[in-house]
Amino acid sequence: MRLDTSLELLLERGPVGSAPCALATVVVTAGSTYRKPGARMMLLADGSFIGLLSGGCLEADLRVHAQEVIDGGATRAVEYDMRGPDDILFGIGAGCEGAMRVLLEPAHGTGRAAAALAAAGAATRTGAPACLVSIHESGEFPLGTYSSTAPLPLQLAEAAKISLADGSSREIVSDPGAQRLRAFIQFLAPPPHLLICGAGPDAQPVAAAARALGWRVSVVDHRPAYADAQRFPGAHVVLADAGSLPEMIDLARCHAVVVMSHHLASDVAYLRALSTAGVPAYVGLLGPAARRQRIAGELGPASEGLRQRLRGPVGIDIGAVTPEAIALAIVSQVHASLAERPGGVTATAGC
Repeated sequence: MRLDTSLELLLERGPVGSAPCALATVVVTAGSTYRKPGARMMLLADGSFIGLLSGGCLEADLRVHAQEVIDGGATRAVEYDMRGPDDILFGIGAGCEGAMRVLLEPAHGTGRAAAALAAAGAATRTGAPACLVSIHESGEFPLGTYSSTAPLPLQLAEAAKISLADGSSREIVSDPGAQRLRAFIQFLAPPPHLLICGAGPDAQPVAAAARALGWRVSVVDHRPAYADAQRFPGAHVVLADAGSLPEMIDLARCHAVVVMSHHLASDVAYLRALSTAGVPAYVGLLGPAARRQRIAGELGPASEGLRQRLRGPVGIDIGAVTPEAIALAIVSQVHASLAERPGGVTATAGC
């Protein structure tokens, strides 16, 4: 599972068709930097951009280089060193104490970079991993971003296979004289998959908040009026009874579940199925502590299978009172759990 969803967000928010744009990819870093290797942003010909590689320190200079790439079509790598007094050379004054190498390449239309990103995104959307190869220095092979299935130098093709097999990214550097080769091979695990059990009106901002982070979202409900895909843009919506949850959803591919149907019998059925399945590690239950205790009584021995996983009342205590703020509290706690961070104190969001 991967929390950096810049790839998915670029694919969702990036330009369509042949709109001129350049892809910027961080390929090497040293010291303290805002983003790490594999981070990406898109720069458009009109000066706008999608994503960030720094806190705003480098984007103005990247625009200049990106425009040259868009106009000339030639891929290049640029370097920024903001460590100590050398930062003065760039006129940035960021004081970040880090260095970064960025690959800039044309990314519009059906070019190599656009095709590579699309192929990786298509894989991760299904819950499968992917691999991207960014060649940023080479004496004989064109610079740019490649899919792991594209024709590549043997060394990089083999390294990409290894990255997919062991689930790790790696830097490749070889220096046989004039044939120097440098590349960053990025392993891309699928983004988080949030399952929402219950499709009431307050589930909509939860789904929207998760989708805004680039997460995959599935929503299940037994009520046809609620289980409507038009109410949950970008989510997979399933009309099914709570008892059939394991047959309708591959729970092993979900990273977190929030149970919020506002229907006691359904919530009990959802939690019983989740207890039996043993996954995922995070299960959130909307409603006050008294309701959780009542549900635990209904579950009986099955509640033991949720003891270490259940968060209820769900959400970080941010003083949320509106549906949107409650959604923020819920998704924040899910994010913290996936990142293995404490995430604050449990909230008391009502049912």
